[in-house]
Amino acid sequence: MVMENAIIDVFDYFGTVIFAVTGGIRGRKSHLDLLGVMVLACVVGVGGGIFRDLCIGAVPVTAISHESYLICCMVTGCCVFYWGKSLDNIPNIITYLDAVGLGVFTVLGAAKGFECGITPVGIVLAGVVTAVGGGVVRDIMVGTVPVVLKSDFYATASLIGGCIYLLLRQFTPLPQGMIFFGVAGFVTGIRILAWRFRFHLPRAEEFASGKH
Repeated sequence: MVMENAIIDVFDYFGTVIFAVTGGIRGRKSHLDLLGVMVLACVVGVGGGIFRDLCIGAVPVTAISHESYLICCMVTGCCVFYWGKSLDNIPNIITYLDAVGLGVFTVLGAAKGFECGITPVGIVLAGVVTAVGGGVVRDIMVGTVPVVLKSDFYATASLIGGCIYLLLRQFTPLPQGMIFFGVAGFVTGIRILAWRFRFHLPRAEEFASGKH
């Protein structure tokens, strides 16, 4: 149990920093000031976890009861603001980091739902909300359509990952660490593959134009 808790903590901080970096980069690309970049870093880093905790009744939410998460996000946002210029030149950096964060937070959200004893559907949705919630708020704050609504097998990858996590936890004797790494890697992988090969669910304009 101690080892499992340590794995969860490591994943949690890792995912928080990864998502905070994406928020900071998006803030830089949107020409925000230092405060704006730090706010976006915090929103993306802890936003999904806040939504999840509120949905499942885990209050006070982790981001408030453990201020270290917000501190990590603020420090990350500050670092990206001052030293993130080199990241701007990396092609599709937000897409790749988003994919990693999506995988990590899908597993974390599903794990928290599992530990709270909610229904199987609730466990899967807890993973999805944790993974996509912060990114949705980020995109809205910078005035773009949230990627989860339009692009590249995003929330679907998280949904599939949540289902796999649930099945592995309930029906296999695999250790928690192996499940965490496996499912997080799987979600990250299919998200990147879907983006690279432009695979997506049917879109409204395709039906309207008769391309289906």
